[in-house]
Amino acid sequence: MGEIEIIDLNPDNISDYGVCGYKDLKKHVELRKKIAWFQEYYPKGLRIKIVMSKKGGYQGMLEYIPGEYAHRPVEADGYMFIHCIFVGFRKEFKGQGMASQLLDECIKEAQDKNMLGVAVVTRKGPFMVGKDIFLNKGFQIVDSAQPDFDLLVKKFDEESPNPRFREDMNESLKEYPEGLTILRSVQCPYTEKNVNTIIESAENKFKLKTNLIDLDDAVAVQNSPCAFGSFCLIYEGKILSYHPISKTKFENIMKKELK
Repeated sequence: MGEIEIIDLNPDNISDYGVCGYKDLKKHVELRKKIAWFQEYYPKGLRIKIVMSKKGGYQGMLEYIPGEYAHRPVEADGYMFIHCIFVGFRKEFKGQGMASQLLDECIKEAQDKNMLGVAVVTRKGPFMVGKDIFLNKGFQIVDSAQPDFDLLVKKFDEESPNPRFREDMNESLKEYPEGLTILRSVQCPYTEKNVNTIIESAENKFKLKTNLIDLDDAVAVQNSPCAFGSFCLIYEGKILSYHPISKTKFENIMKKELK
């Protein structure tokens, strides 16, 4: 690949490269938790591929897992499921086909393992990739969830059943009718720092105790009321954010809610 190399992470080398921009094991508890989670699910098929540039170093990653273990509220058994993909920590490395190369490798692995296809949840905005790159690879939108999530699939046999969002997400939301609740999974390492600052702000500024629920496994995440799965901020039975947010963003949201 010339200037670009795709490296498969495994339990032995993941600490050497880090994940999602985190590299310092001593400094970042979120990295330690992510690595422990990776080691747990690696035997079940969890894979992380990273893009290394000779000039720019670590410039992107792709994470995927068999659908039965997906950390999203989906039913996708038999499919390879993509959790996240991003490339270009530095702007000059964007638009060079890195994401396309990563996707090709994921699709090939799913084919080699005789899976039904590859599925992914997309959303326009932060923390999730948009759908265009997948549409360009032959994926199709097969389901949607509030407020603006899409579930896409590339099927290897058109007769295969479509993956879908879990139908009981609204019912799951009814389990949190009072107070402030945060659901999170270590699948997304960005939940650690954001959650800690939100809890501190909720108590000090709004006199609210936070019900923090760590979603410990795929089953728990699949029962989340939020389509992102790995994070959900709920107040009085209403979803305030589907992805990790800063303390400032949280405070602005709460000021509106408490008017």
